Amino acid sequence: MAAGIDDIALYVPRLFVDARDFAKARGMDPDKLQKGLGVSRMAIVDTNQDPACMAANACLRIMERNKIAPKDVGRLYVATESSLDESKAMNSYVIGMLEQVYGNDSFGHCGGIECKFACVSGSYALYDNANWIRAGEAEGKSAIVVVSDIAKYDMGSSGEYTQGAGAIAMLLNDNPRIMTFDPKVTSTSIKNEYDFYRPFGKETPIVNGQYSNLLYMIQVKKALMAYKEKALSTGIIKLKEGESILDYIDFINMHLPYSNMGKKALTYLLRHEWRSLPRWKGIIEKMGMPEPAPKDPRGTIESILADEEFMQKDHEFTKRFTQTEEFQEAYDSKLASSLVAASTVGNIYTASLYMGFRSCLEFEFQKGTDLDGKRFGFGSYGSGSSAMVFSGVIMPTYKEIVKNMNLEAEIGDRRKVSLEEYEQIHESKLGPTENILEGKKEFILVGVGSSPELRGQRKYVFKD
Repeated sequence: MAAGIDDIALYVPRLFVDARDFAKARGMDPDKLQKGLGVSRMAIVDTNQDPACMAANACLRIMERNKIAPKDVGRLYVATESSLDESKAMNSYVIGMLEQVYGNDSFGHCGGIECKFACVSGSYALYDNANWIRAGEAEGKSAIVVVSDIAKYDMGSSGEYTQGAGAIAMLLNDNPRIMTFDPKVTSTSIKNEYDFYRPFGKETPIVNGQYSNLLYMIQVKKALMAYKEKALSTGIIKLKEGESILDYIDFINMHLPYSNMGKKALTYLLRHEWRSLPRWKGIIEKMGMPEPAPKDPRGTIESILADEEFMQKDHEFTKRFTQTEEFQEAYDSKLASSLVAASTVGNIYTASLYMGFRSCLEFEFQKGTDLDGKRFGFGSYGSGSSAMVFSGVIMPTYKEIVKNMNLEAEIGDRRKVSLEEYEQIHESKLGPTENILEGKKEFILVGVGSSPELRGQRKYVFKD
């Protein structure tokens, strides 16, 4: 039985910080920040918003747009690394909000959990529900997988430049209009690491930036190698001499902690895949320098990062490689469209990969690209750490959905906040009722209990 994505809805807070204003306030060159990270705007939540109400808003949009009743939904999963409770799952908050619209206990039959494994958890949730459908357990019902997060870092840290917020809801069924997942090829890689983590009681993560970036690429590469074995053994891809598995992935979506990280990841994977192919010799000749190798043969992340001479040479090699026609063709045709949305929204942790997919669909369609039958590859990564690589094929019916996609219209009128307003929100100096914007047909947070008997209990209402 087939399983895939039938529709996608997004919810992005309408408040944003302008990256140029932000850079100037932090004493950075705005052009350098924007060019280096590929970020122009960072969405931030208002005081009356949190990951749960963003998830509920994305869910409501996808249900209303597709005229889906609660009885049509068999599972509702929420993947997040912005959890609100150590026990109570976020999907229960979401169901509680939706029942304000659809009626008490209207989702009482609907199973689901909150998934956590940093940014890769949305992909595990997607895979779990796709298999639920393939196994025939859905019995005609759909699944909704929501990825919702607030990327928040300490003020003054390097991570502060890569913040963002938003949620994406994906409708899954056995007759999907957008994309059907390739069966029996999904591959994973996992290792116990501390590249990025957030201990109990801490609002912001502890980040080892360079280590995490390299670990991300290594883990995705390992998952890609496993994917390649499965794709060849199942026969969905047949390689000829001199070809790469990436030659058969028409569009590539990568986890995007910031827009330009997608470009770095593609560069890394292409170097790995092309290194043993005849084409590599010609590329090296054009670049005018050999590919550098680290001094330490162990090749550990620590030894690589400590090898300053190698890091400098590798930076130069990467720069030259990205300027070659071969790389530019792969970048422009496979990846570039997926980065557009991230540049204007910022990092959304679990949702970043799927914002990239949503972005690619919209902007390739606007270019006039025929996506029917094209294979999309996904490189998902979560710190801690795990990677997942999987793929799917676009259905002939995709235009029914994609023709109506409009990122700006779906976000709505946006309001730039001052740095003073941003810092007040960031440091939680304003309560839920001290919001900047009024809610428009959406769920909002109106209070959090502080008394002993109500401590931590959250109250949401639908603002019509």
